[in-house]
Order: sequence, then structure tokens, then C-alpha cells
Amino acid sequence: MNSTWVNIPPPPGTQSHYGYAQRTSRTPPSPTQEESMLRIRAAPNPLPAYHSVQVKQTFSNPTPQYYVPPLPVPASAMSQEASKKPKINWPQPVREYVQRSFDQSNMLPDVGRPEMEAKLKETISASTDAQTLETMDWASLPLPQQMIREERLRASWQQQSVDFHMAANGLSTPSKKRKSQELVGPDESSTPWRANKRGLENRVTFDKTNLNDNKKANSKLNKALEKRQKRFDGGYKSSWRASPSPEPISGPVVGTCQNLEKGYLRLTAAPRPSEVRPEHILKQSLEFLKKKWKKDGNYTYICDQFKSMRQDLTVQRISNELTVSVYEIHARIALEKGDLGEYNQCQSQLRVLYANKRGGNPEEFKAYRILYFIHTANRTALNDVLAELTPVEKKSRAIKHALDVRSALALGNYNRFFRLYLDTPNMGAYLMDMFVVRERLAAMAFICKACVSSIY
Repeated sequence: MNSTWVNIPPPPGTQSHYGYAQRTSRTPPSPTQEESMLRIRAAPNPLPAYHSVQVKQTFSNPTPQYYVPPLPVPASAMSQEASKKPKINWPQPVREYVQRSFDQSNMLPDVGRPEMEAKLKETISASTDAQTLETMDWASLPLPQQMIREERLRASWQQQSVDFHMAANGLSTPSKKRKSQELVGPDESSTPWRANKRGLENRVTFDKTNLNDNKKANSKLNKALEKRQKRFDGGYKSSWRASPSPEPISGPVVGTCQNLEKGYLRLTAAPRPSEVRPEHILKQSLEFLKKKWKKDGNYTYICDQFKSMRQDLTVQRISNELTVSVYEIHARIALEKGDLGEYNQCQSQLRVLYANKRGGNPEEFKAYRILYFIHTANRTALNDVLAELTPVEKKSRAIKHALDVRSALALGNYNRFFRLYLDTPNMGAYLMDMFVVRERLAAMAFICKACVSSIY
């Protein structure tokens, strides 16, 4: 019995692992077209030649959207939300202010109750938002009806000033009355061709109505000017009187204060003698502060006291050895604490005092100036200081040391620089501490460069 399935090849993609038909040593004879058709028809479930794929219009599957109505909020939830709101505990001054506002004796006839209540609510809400309910002075705060009256008066004054300026410049203020054309209905008088009927005639001929209007406006302006002139001539009497100003002091102030300690306060007016210490009290205060500094070492307190002493010396125009001592001691203390701001102020004043030959230690502080300009790398100011030095000053130990430091840095001789750093006179070491780290790093950079060049 011959079967029709003998020579039917297997479906493609089932003979190998990768889906390609493997070649065999025996190639079956190719069937004719009629035999192939018979075989396909005889098969119970013929294999399709392709798989139909539905074409996608978009990259994502559209999801159906349905309208979901919002659920009604139950009354219990609303009551819970209302209970969660913080209750404001109104202070007693606010309650009294509200009572005064609604008192019948404080009510004004020209201010209605709704306006007053709206203004009161606005005032308390603004204070609540600014968190000033406890700090605001409710006892002296104007009542809401008084605020409304003041706002109205202010607005009327502004409007009067605008009207006066416009009238003075020849401009007419807009009238609050509606024009007759606005009240007339859509009849013949409102049509444009009838409204402009006398336009050309008015421009060519002289209109008498305009002349009458100008006369009336000028008369009103003259009356307003007359009122203003009367008011400034003496018709308006002001109750304000200027407070008597103190007479200016011709010479320096002579202090009468006897306190050894007094805090520094920047002057905003002429100094009072009762708040200024005289010279003999300042000498006692200086000795007291020197002992206080050695005992406590509180720089904030000492700086405040020395600034107060400098202020008393300045307002009394005292310029002597006491002034030089105060500035020098304050400058040394500022150097010790690294306060270059106060040190610069003292140094600037000492430069003037040294120029006036008031004594002190000019060589010491000139050496400090040289070291300070080396720290700030201010070559221009440093050259100015070097040009001002005399041969006698160059021989002093402090100035000679500062000049050697400057020469060592200029030549790059760091060995000599660090030897000078270890042998600094007076308080110059505090200034050298401010730039010795910078110079140490520069020296290390030069040493590294020298080692690298010797290797290569």
C-alpha cells in the first residue's frame, strides 16, 4: 500500500538547532507540481505559509479611561478637619481693643459699621500673619473708624493737591458728572454725522461759549490762589513749635565724668560734658585697664574701653604723651590678638602724633609698619616708608631687623629669613607669624625645584 506521506519533507526549522535545513548525502527527487498539490490537499491540517500579525498603530497599548465621580466627603471628616485647625488664644489687649472699637462712644457718624468691622478684621488679620499679637501696643493703636477717617482725609488732600497743580498748569480736571451725550438714547443727537455738524464752523469761527468757560475757570483758579495766599499769610495758625536747639560749643569739650570704666558708643550728636572723662581721670583709667588686661585678658572688654578712651581724648582735643601711650598700648594688644583693623586705626593716628613730636616709640612702630607692608605685599607703601627713614632710624635695632627681613625675601635667602624670624625684637614676631607660613611654602617650592633639576 503506497502512502502519500513517504516523500513529504518535514516542516522548515525542525531539522536543526538553528532552524536551518541540514544537507544530507541523499537528495530526494523533486516532486512535480501536481504531486505537491495532491499532498497538500491530502494533509489533514496544512501548515500556513505565514502567521498573521495584527498591525500596531502606537507603541503602547491604549488603556480605556473611565470617569470616576468623586466620593462625597462625610460630615464626620469635615468636622475632624475643622477640629484640627489651631484655635487662636486672643490676648487680653486684643479683646479690649475690639471692645473699644464697638463702644458707642467711639463710633463715628460718617463711618458705617460694616466698614469699621472690615477694617478691624483687616488689622487683626495682618497682626496675626505677622505674629505681632503679643508685641503690638494695642492700647495706643488708633481705632478702625479713626483709621478710615484718616485714610479719607489723606485721599482728599491728595486729590486737592492734584486738582490745584492741574489748574495751575492750565489743565481741566475731569468732571464727575456724566455728559449729556451719555444720557441721550440712540436718536439723532447721538449720530456721528449730526454730532460733527458744526465741527468745521467751530474751528473757523470764534466760539463764545469757550470764552465763557475759560472765564469761569480763571475765576475759580483765582479764588483758590487767594485762599492759599491767606493761609500762608497768617490765616492758618499751627500749634507746632520747634524745640529749642542747644547752642553750638565754640571750643573743645571739657569732661566732668568721674567713672574709670565707660563703654564705647558712637556719637550721633554733640558730646555732653557729663559723659566725657577729663584728662586726669583718663590717666587713672589707663592704669586700671593695664592691670585688668594682665589679670583677666578679656580682649573684647579691653578693646571697648580703649576705644572709649580714644573718643574722650578726641572730643577734648588732647594730643600729648597720654594720647600716644593710649594708642601704642591699644596697638600692641591688637597685634597680640591679631586684630589688624584696630591696629591699623592706631597706627594711622600714631603716624600723625609722631610727626608732631608727641613722644612715644616711633622706631618700634615704624618697624611694625615695614613688616605689615611685607605681609600685605604692598610694595608702593613699603617704598614710601623706606624713603622716609633717616640714617639714625636705620641704625635702630627694630628697623634694621625689619629691613633685613625685607632684603632676605627680596633675594630669596630663606636661610637668613628664618634665622631673623627666630630673633625678632619687640612684638614684630606677631606680624611675622602672619606671613611666615606663606614664605615657608615658597621656600619648599624652591627646594623641590632644585632637587628635580639635579636629578635630570
